[in-house]
Amino acid sequence: MPPEWESLRLRLEKLRQTAAEFLYGMTFYEVERMMRRERTEREHLMAMILFGDMLGLPVLPPYYTLRLLPYIIPDINRWRRALLREKDLTDLAGGG
Repeated sequence: MPPEWESLRLRLEKLRQTAAEFLYGMTFYEVERMMRRERTEREHLMAMILFGDMLGLPVLPPYYTLRLLPYIIPDINRWRRALLREKDLTDLAGGG
């Protein structure tokens, strides 16, 4: 294949890749972000239901909490920071 054709092929491949990324950004990027946010919120809700007593919200009996504790240990610090950092609409309206 002549070098001109190879150069043209590379340029067309780059154009195809750019168009594919552009269409992905227009169609699915926001959906992916929304799904990740929803997953994070559900994980926080699950942690709050199971381990809310660490924050003073007794919800489930301690037996189930102790059975599930080994699975949640790696996420406890990240979960605490996220819950304490979470803002409500009233917090935003109050300026704080």
